[in-house]
Amino acid sequence: MSRLAERQRWWAVAALTLAVLTIGFDITIMNVALPTMATALSAGTDGLQWIVNSYILLFAGLMLPVGAIADRFGRKRLLLTGLAVFAAASLAAAWAGDTGAVVAARAALGVGAAIIMPSTLAIIAVLFEPAERGRALSVVVMGMGAGIPLGPIIGGYLLNHFWWGSIFLINVPVVAAAMVAIAVLLTESRDPDPPRADLLGGLLSTVGLLSFVYGLVEAPDRGWDDALVLAALAGGVVLLVSFVWWELRAPRPMIDLRLFRVRLFRWGNINATVASFALFGLLFVVPLYLQFVLGNDAFGTGIRLLPLIGGFVVGVGAGTRIAGRVGHRLPVAAGLFLTGAGLAVGAFTDMSSGFGYAAMWYAITGLGIGSALTPSMDAVLAVLPPERSGSGTAITMTLRQAGGALGVALLGSVLSQVYTADLNVTGLPPAAAAAAHDSIAGAMGVAARANLPTLAADAQHAYLDGMTTVLGLCSAVAIAAGLTASLAFKQGESRSGADLEVHETATRGV
Repeated sequence: MSRLAERQRWWAVAALTLAVLTIGFDITIMNVALPTMATALSAGTDGLQWIVNSYILLFAGLMLPVGAIADRFGRKRLLLTGLAVFAAASLAAAWAGDTGAVVAARAALGVGAAIIMPSTLAIIAVLFEPAERGRALSVVVMGMGAGIPLGPIIGGYLLNHFWWGSIFLINVPVVAAAMVAIAVLLTESRDPDPPRADLLGGLLSTVGLLSFVYGLVEAPDRGWDDALVLAALAGGVVLLVSFVWWELRAPRPMIDLRLFRVRLFRWGNINATVASFALFGLLFVVPLYLQFVLGNDAFGTGIRLLPLIGGFVVGVGAGTRIAGRVGHRLPVAAGLFLTGAGLAVGAFTDMSSGFGYAAMWYAITGLGIGSALTPSMDAVLAVLPPERSGSGTAITMTLRQAGGALGVALLGSVLSQVYTADLNVTGLPPAAAAAAHDSIAGAMGVAARANLPTLAADAQHAYLDGMTTVLGLCSAVAIAAGLTASLAFKQGESRSGADLEVHETATRGV
């Protein structure tokens, strides 16, 4: 891609930000819509889980081959294709008549998201010189981050005024505007010497990731010792190990795994994955706390997530500026330490803690995640040759999604175990006890129907115990990653130095 005029390039960044904004919506908007959809579609627990998980499964499973396809056939072309798929799937979901149709549409949304994310980041890598890349990346990351609290806010408003399908229609005008702007503002870019299609690598990575992520999303409900879960996880690991073996030996691999021998690329990916682990863990437990412990509705829950996103936006800007001046180590390590500190404060939440206390540690945690995330991703982009930007950024996004899915699976299991152990259902009929043990939403429903305020209070205490345990675990992971980042990155390591290192690595063929 030829370097566009300065003003046009930044307008192009605005267009790319619109493209990823809808993905931020879809991370959280389903959280507020599931109860309404359960009633309207007569959907059971399994159906609701697949409405959520089909999106995650396809999103995580397809990004690696999509990145390579973007490098080969054109990043702008593939981004426009992904946006078109996303818009069509949104329309299909809005007017779906049953649970199966919604699951299929959500899966198609996952396909669209898997095309949009690596294509967007690859275009950033090609469009900007290293000195400006971090700033452009921070704008796009903030756009996606802004969609996270906007999801429940907009979703809550739409559910209060329209039918459940309206939550999907919000994507359509945003995507349409992004498509027009991208078509006008961007020129095409692709690898001038694309490798021969690595069909075996694409098959191994796609099936392996789909199998592994499927095991992760099913584990919290089926149990980690379930035969299907174990088979999916084991099969995924075997296929992914086979993928790595093949890529290291293939004459023209789909993904150049030698990039992991470059320190900035390796640790940038690891730290971005840890930051995503913390963010996904936080978003997994906090909305239910705001709704069922503090008593907010869906719209109020979205509003109360704003301190988190406010801290995140400030952190993204600060981390980018600091990285541009002194290198990646300081903002990444400090951001992870700050994330751990905020989560540790959250782990001391008790029943007397109000929203003021929550807002304080939300802001601290968001500040830390933002400070660490963008410099970590910029470290990855810094070492990618432009012709491999699609496949390289696909690695980062795949690891982030897989790390988020792993975090939700592990943390969900911990939350469920603590909640179930602490909840007293003595004297309840078996069906009511099972519903109460299933989730805090089920317990509050049983308490309301049977007029059992003691059960409601007990469920709130049990959920709070589970949430604080999860936050403590996330804090420990973030602090450990901060210590590692402070040792792994060289102080003041420059982008040019990283580019030289990857060039020398490739030249030596190691």
